[in-house]
Parts: sequence; structure tokens; C-alpha cells
Amino acid sequence: MLQVIDVSLNFGSRKLFSDVNLKFTNGNCYGIIGANGAGKSTFLKLLSGEIDTTKGEIVLGKGERLSTLQQNQNAYDEETVLRTVLLGHKRLIEVWEEKDALYSKEDFTEEDGIRAGNLEQEFADLGGWEAEGDAETLLSEIGIDSSLFSTLMRDLDSKLKVKVLLAQALFGNPDILLLDEPTNNLDLKTIAWLENFLLGYENTVITVSHNRHFLNKVCTHICDVDYGKISMYVGNYDFWYETSQLALRQQKEANKKAETRAKELQEFIARFSANASKSRQATSRKKELEKITIEDIKPSSRRYPFVSFSMERDIGNDILMVENLTKKGFFEKVSFVVNHGDKIAFLSDNVNTITALFDILSGEDKDYTGTIKWGKTISTSYLPKEYNGLFDTDLSLTNWLGQFSKEKDETFLRSFLGRMLFSGEEALKPARVLSGGEKVRCMLSKVMLEQSNSIIMDEPTNHLDLESITALNKGMSAYKGILLFASSDQELTQTVANRLIKIDKGKTLDKYMTYDEYIEQYQK
Repeated sequence: MLQVIDVSLNFGSRKLFSDVNLKFTNGNCYGIIGANGAGKSTFLKLLSGEIDTTKGEIVLGKGERLSTLQQNQNAYDEETVLRTVLLGHKRLIEVWEEKDALYSKEDFTEEDGIRAGNLEQEFADLGGWEAEGDAETLLSEIGIDSSLFSTLMRDLDSKLKVKVLLAQALFGNPDILLLDEPTNNLDLKTIAWLENFLLGYENTVITVSHNRHFLNKVCTHICDVDYGKISMYVGNYDFWYETSQLALRQQKEANKKAETRAKELQEFIARFSANASKSRQATSRKKELEKITIEDIKPSSRRYPFVSFSMERDIGNDILMVENLTKKGFFEKVSFVVNHGDKIAFLSDNVNTITALFDILSGEDKDYTGTIKWGKTISTSYLPKEYNGLFDTDLSLTNWLGQFSKEKDETFLRSFLGRMLFSGEEALKPARVLSGGEKVRCMLSKVMLEQSNSIIMDEPTNHLDLESITALNKGMSAYKGILLFASSDQELTQTVANRLIKIDKGKTLDKYMTYDEYIEQYQK
């Protein structure tokens, strides 16, 4: 068990959060969420003891071990892969090394013998005799070949390093497991493995993640960093989001009777409880959900952009036919036909393959062989992965957006930007100074204004926070036109796509199925 007692944290004059009281218990997974800069990762550092609280204390259960996911990929460059995993259990390594040092002494004394005996007992209690075998099993399960166990970490590819460091955090069954963005740079198979591992984990897991699919799959509780506080709620991310939005709507409709508002919330909770059967500890969670009252749910202070795609023209009979499309170095003889109602997620083991395909379909790249035929009624908007060149200008955001709008009135453009969270003077700042997330919101604005009946998107969630990703997800789901997209956001792919096309050089998989069905059938 891990307890947070009256904790506050200040950075200079800025108060990050105050008077936080939380209890993390075994058998639960807690997702930490909050706006950018709210202090999610900082809170994990507080829990791990990496930084100190301004006030209050963090109390770890007696004799319990806490493990964290190492963020510095180069921290163990001089260690072998196997030893890196073993180093995740610091006390075990300390006992191991002290024991070996004693046995190597030439003048081994009776006192040394007593000490060695105590160390041997502790070594056995810590699982020392099985440690190397357990570490090797964990590495194999996570996708590291046994031929690499003796390889130095510095000689590993960065994607393999991430897996080794994840294995290090999981090694030895820690009592408290802290994971900061654990799915970053992991392949789909490893993410699925990690989700299943955590679903069966009997101790305590606390994680920060922007992967909503991951948060929904593994979390039993959500800890929301908001209003300078950290509040804990039962349920996964989707449940927290829907209830907070419901509470916000009810707050805005204060003229409604309290009884009506409470009834609406309870009906919503009852529906969600019925869907909790697939989650870990479903029975106990359902009972907790059923006890929630209107006072338990607070509206979030975070703002969500308004993302809604419309079509200026209806779609005719012919949409897109691709036949024997070949791009040297990426794919060959790719063929498919796009049909009415298609929202196609494109997958590949090489992300550059999909970017190359989308550049060709959008007309950006003419260097290919094969046939591409768009229907006469089809208009296409493209949100590429790389768009920084469009923002290399001193134009204000209002004038920048005006380049892509039929309506040039400044009031209209500023109103549109306001819905995308560029309010007041922010709409007048130069385009070149925008952050990554702000650029994506501008690109989404461009696509919305073009009102095309076919949209191509290459990793549209890159640089976006959870609020913007959620809004984009809703907009893509509601869109009536054709969608061709690639996204590393599993939840978006699962909830938007009704067809998947995977392309890897000479092989193409084309199925009408959901993303979860694809994982189940093809990623085992």
C-alpha cells in the first residue's frame, strides 16, 4: 500500500497541487491524467522519492518494494541486457554482490560466515536462486531474443532498449509499480502483452499515459490532476470523461432540479456498471460505481476543442481504385477499392510505408508505378505527418487560416479559431511560433474548412493532449465521408475504423474488422 498524506508541491511561487490525500492499494491500477503541465510525471517522481514534497509525506508500506520505469535509455549502456533487468531489484543485487564479496575473501572469518549465512537467507527470500531464470523468461515474453541476453545495452536498437527497461521495471514482482508513458515506442504486440500482464497483476500499478486504449483496458481508478488538487475516481478513462462531461452540462443547467440531475447521473452509472463485466475485479468495481452520487463527480476545468468535419458535396458511386501500386523501397503491387462508408485504418511494421502511400494518394508524390483513380465527385483533404513548412511564415493565425477558407471575414475566422482554443489575442500571434499541439489544431481547422468528402490523415494525434485527442476521436467517428488514416492511438483506431489494411512490402492484409479483432487474430 502507498499513502499520500496532506501533500503539497510548490515550484517557487507556483503551487502545482496542495493538500493531496490518496491511498493506493493492491489489485488496482491507477491512471494519472491531467492537462499538459499539470504535474502528472512530477507526481510520479514524488511517489518514487526522486523529488521531495513541499509539505506532507509519502508513506510506503513496511517492507514493500517500489519499482519505476527508467526514462533514460542510456543509463545502462555498459551493462548486459540480462544484468540490466536484474538491476531492477536493487536490494537483491546488493545482497548478491555482498555475498560474493565475502566468499572471495582470503581471510574469511567466523563473523563473515555468520553474515554470509544471513545474506544467503535473504537472497533466497528475495528469489535470488530463480532470478536469472525469471529475468530470461520475462525478456523472452516481452520480445527480446535469447541471443541478445549477453549483449551490451549500448549496442541495442532504441526500440529494444525500451522493452528491456520495461522488463527491468516489472522484474521481481514489485509491490508498487510506477509507469510513466509505458506504451511509448512499443509495438502493438508488446502493448497487448503489457496490458494482459497488468490485468493479472496482484499488486499496485500507478501509470501516466496518453494512450486511452491502455488506460481503458488496465485502469480500475483514475486520478485527475485538476484545480490544483488530485481527485481519485472509480472506473477507467472513458468513464471519467463521460461523467465529468455530464457533470459539466448539469452545472451549466443549474436551473434544473437537483433530483432530475441526480437521476440522470445514476442512470448513466447504471449503464456503465453493466459494461464493467469485462474488466478486472468487475464485481467490486460495479458495487463501487453503484454507490457514486452526484456529489462525487466534478466537472473538469480542462477545455476541449470543437472538431467536426462536414462535406460540401455528396459522394458518388466511384470513390477510389488503387491497382498494382508500387513505390520502390516501401511496397509493391498494392491493390484495393474504397467503398461507401469506409473508414480505413492503414497499418504497417514500417511507419514510413504508410506515409509514402498517403503522399501518393494525396498527389504529393508522383514517383510510383501502378494506377490510382479517384471518383469525379471526390474532393480530398490531407493532414500529413510533416507540415512544419506551412507554418514558416509571419502571418497571424487569423490570416494563416484565411488562406484555406472561402469565408474571409475576420470575425468568422477568429470565432473558428476560438472553438479550437485560440481565444482573444492568441488568434493574432505569428504562425511560426506555434507549439506542436497548436500546429495540429490549426491543421485540423484547415481540414474542417475545406469540407471535403474524403480525408487522409497521417498520425493526426501526434503532439496532441488527451483533451484534443478525445475531441478529434469524436469528430472522426461522426464524419459521414471517407476516412483513410494511420494512427498509433489504439483507442482512435478501434472506435473509428471499420476496415483495416496492413501493408508490408509485397504483402497486403485487407479486412473489414475492428482493431481489437485484428489484435486478437493477427498479433498473438
